Amino acid sequence: MFYENVFSFGKNICTTLLNFARCLKQKKIKMRILIIGYGKMGHAVEMTALQRGHTIAGIIDVNDSFDNVNANDVDAAIEFTDPQAALGNFDKCFSRRIPLVSGTTGWYSSLQEVKQRVESGKLSFLYSSNFSVGVYLFRKLNIELAKMMEKYPAYKPSITEVHHIHKKDAPSGTAITLAEELLSHYSLMSSWAKDIQGNTDIMPVNSVRKGEEFGTHTVSYDSNEDVIEIRHTAKSRNALALGAVLGAEFIHGRQGFFTMDDMVEAINSEK
Repeated sequence: MFYENVFSFGKNICTTLLNFARCLKQKKIKMRILIIGYGKMGHAVEMTALQRGHTIAGIIDVNDSFDNVNANDVDAAIEFTDPQAALGNFDKCFSRRIPLVSGTTGWYSSLQEVKQRVESGKLSFLYSSNFSVGVYLFRKLNIELAKMMEKYPAYKPSITEVHHIHKKDAPSGTAITLAEELLSHYSLMSSWAKDIQGNTDIMPVNSVRKGEEFGTHTVSYDSNEDVIEIRHTAKSRNALALGAVLGAEFIHGRQGFFTMDDMVEAINSEK
């Protein structure tokens, strides 16, 4: 059974990678994309959108107004800002019925309210704590490892994330996603907590801020004898930008509340 699971998981990874490669080569309808947040991620989104043949309908940065945004001139908006600004940006797009892709994290305490508004208003919204296909695959590996390690209680799980000094939320949204998905398949711990030590029932999620680190996430299982680790390290922001632009292409013509899983499932189902 173990080898069958490994084979099946490896097959699914290969299928996803091949389908993403095919998706990148396909010619999509040219879209008019509004960029919300023009920091380093906003610049990366702009470059990637232009490379994909889209046009930039406008750029909204800190202190800029939405007053001049005409929804008829925008096919989708891509938002990378900060937790304090995110919900206000959502509201401005939702009130104009602009399909929205958000990579901002730190606002998830309001997730159910956002979902209810999207579904009741028949709007279009896609969010992810990380739009990188590599992180998506890492998440799936994390789940499979959790299922396996549940049978070995001598190994205690923990998660550590490292990001640049400018990142405002901690733990990162990706680390929270990894923690929640791990615990949903690992019953030996009840919950997670930030930077906790010495509690055998609560999984620690540790945050480090240093330099200009793009993002490293490590899932560890520690025993008295050894440590098992899986790790994802981002080399640039380009993978995040590409995933967000692909997300804008995905929600074009769709209504609903979507996640990265929905997007990947749609890509894998396309012929």
